Amino acid sequence: MPLKNPKELPKIPKTRKKKALSAIDAVPDKKPDKLEYICRSFYHYDKLSKKQLCVFRLETIAEFTSFAYEVSVESIKNKYEFFFVLMGLEARANMVPEVQPAITDLSYEDLVGEYIVNIVKQDGAINSARFKINPFKKEIVLIEEFKPKKKNNRLFCKFEVAEEHFTFAD
Repeated sequence: MPLKNPKELPKIPKTRKKKALSAIDAVPDKKPDKLEYICRSFYHYDKLSKKQLCVFRLETIAEFTSFAYEVSVESIKNKYEFFFVLMGLEARANMVPEVQPAITDLSYEDLVGEYIVNIVKQDGAINSARFKINPFKKEIVLIEEFKPKKKNNRLFCKFEVAEEHFTFAD
């Protein structure tokens, strides 16, 4: 097809969109353990909506200097289980550059009881933790961290309760 007088527009192939469910079922390549992410959980009171939220903050260990990034995450929630599939990093608009990790907050309201939080990488590696959430006592307890039994699964995420970030209504 000559470019000077095209009779029809050329077809551009669509890029494949990565699907979260396919990452959960994938078998990762054999790699050594390397800590890349931290998943912090805490309570946050949103003054605008006047709601108490339970927040899971995913943040990278690596810090970025020139650009501000956020972790792109697809979340899947079953009754008492969360799957946070890490889809990559996205650049945010930032007028003043500063050294900071890539951060994303996933907020939920009305969480009571035990929940399993699964962090899933695109290659299929999964790290999990069990949290006990009790908003009446204003506490979040990390019961255990574990790697689900899966071929070539590796450690890449650490879980913690960030009590220094707790905020409640006055």
